[in-house]
Amino acid sequence: ACSQRRPVLNLEDVRDRVQRAIVESEDESRKDITDGPHATKDNRRGIYRDAYLLRLIEVIGKDHEMLRAYAGDDAFGAMARAYIACCPSSHPNARWVSRRLPEFLRKTDPYAGRPVLADLAALERALNDAFDGPDAPVLALADLAAIPPDAWPGLVFHAHPTAQCLYLASNAADIWTALKADSEPPEPQCDSSQTVLVWRHDATAMFRRLDAEEAMVWVEASRAASFGTLCEMLAAYDAPDTASARAAGYLKCWLDAGLLTAIGEDRLCGPAKTPR
Repeated sequence: ACSQRRPVLNLEDVRDRVQRAIVESEDESRKDITDGPHATKDNRRGIYRDAYLLRLIEVIGKDHEMLRAYAGDDAFGAMARAYIACCPSSHPNARWVSRRLPEFLRKTDPYAGRPVLADLAALERALNDAFDGPDAPVLALADLAAIPPDAWPGLVFHAHPTAQCLYLASNAADIWTALKADSEPPEPQCDSSQTVLVWRHDATAMFRRLDAEEAMVWVEASRAASFGTLCEMLAAYDAPDTASARAAGYLKCWLDAGLLTAIGEDRLCGPAKTPR
């Protein structure tokens, strides 16, 4: 008698086909799903797909709580569905599912006509990134006490690895702050940009707005401009007589906020005598 062996199932292949069915509406997986006592295979596949979609929307909402609060649950749900359809998740970790949301909102109608939405998404993404970012020891004001005055012009300060500048096209930072405090947010304004510095201090991701002068100095400081160069920039920007004092004030503010991690030296200015 002849016997016919049943084909051996490759569970990894089945898993991949079912995943494609859920994520990409792949029809090939219909043969891997059977009819149940209470639902057809298509209904069962739809249940899995809907559950997956709802889970992604939930993740995006948790990553962007203030954006969801600003847009409203229904509008946010529609926005998240449109985003998932346009930018399907390609990473097994749900942490990264909303990485492209700011870009999507900035370029896709009807959201592109409301820059505050993309700005809120970008601000919350930056806060999430700062929270997950690497640790680093931070400098304190006492660490600078042993540096002689003649070495200061050549000092270079290294920014905390979680620090980043955001350039917002709206007053999204003010709106985020009001929403976080359960207050009525201000009306969106898209005719005045905001520069925001985001970083993590201890275990808390935070941000603050920078005026034009501090933003200029911070960007150059984070690019390893020496303290002497920063003073020269400030003198050219405004009020030369107070440039050094303003530079020292910014430096103290950054130290107090845990924004600086190490002292280096400008090779053009010679070695700086840093404390051990």
